[in-house]
Amino acid sequence: MNATLATAETCSPVATHAIGQDAAASVATTLKALSDPLRLRMLSAIASDPRGESCVCDLAELAAVAQPTVSHHLKVLKDVGVLTSERRGTWVWYRINPDRRRAVTALLDSFAPATVAAPWRTDATDDGLRPDFDGRVSRLAEELAAEVPELDAGVVLAIVRESYTGLARTARVSSALIPLTERFARQRLSDLTRDRDAGVPQVLFVCVANAGRSQLAAALVNKMAGGKVVARSAGSSPADVIHPHVRSILAEIEGDAASERFPKPLTDDAVRAADVVVTMGCGDVCPIIPGVRYEDWAVGDPALASAEGVEAIRDDIAARVRILVDDVLK
Repeated sequence: MNATLATAETCSPVATHAIGQDAAASVATTLKALSDPLRLRMLSAIASDPRGESCVCDLAELAAVAQPTVSHHLKVLKDVGVLTSERRGTWVWYRINPDRRRAVTALLDSFAPATVAAPWRTDATDDGLRPDFDGRVSRLAEELAAEVPELDAGVVLAIVRESYTGLARTARVSSALIPLTERFARQRLSDLTRDRDAGVPQVLFVCVANAGRSQLAAALVNKMAGGKVVARSAGSSPADVIHPHVRSILAEIEGDAASERFPKPLTDDAVRAADVVVTMGCGDVCPIIPGVRYEDWAVGDPALASAEGVEAIRDDIAARVRILVDDVLK
């Protein structure tokens, strides 16, 4: 071999920023403990329990196994620091270790849905080249600017472009981008120009994908409040479509209007316009705006539930919504 070529092909090691050996061993041990399907289901049940904790008797209903088996699996999760426990009488209660809650939230609300096979998604991939919608976006901005003369035309154009870009990241069908952009931009402009003194109370529901929990909650508020409260929804990392189980329930709640729903990215505009922001799995990704009331609901993820499980999640959300609507309208 040519000496020059051999020299050129010689590997030259560089400094690495890979995770340290001790840290990798610790993470691997935790992941090994989480690698059992029943343990993951129990972890999800505990994380979404409205009481903030679950006992062995609750978790034994998840599978046809004896309580000692459930206790064994819970002990494995406790040994790696994911759970904490407290004995009360004859029962032991388990809750998520506060130091691991962010990691558990990331696992259940981001990683798990992304790895579950999703038959409602298409296999088609975008080649990275979208049609040039610049002219259509500009014309849409001009039309909307005429409807909100109190806003500078440049601000409206920026809102429309940002709305288009935010939706384009997850859009599967590019032909629907302009209509969706118009609806999303109109909502954002409405938030920007909202008159708090004259308008009805507004609630914003936020989850990670905006494809399930937050959509259900917003639909239920709008139905129960009868126009006396306006509900919006958004996602910190929105999906491309609403989950099919959720879409069927939305159709029961809203009828034909359910077809107008689609996952939307979370914006500061929506948070600032809200009187109440309810997070449903996103936690610290929501902007903190002074004067806005915040709540956090531990609600199961429909993307990981059976059809029956989705109905149970709907009923849980409905009960919480009734309380919220009554409280907001006091």
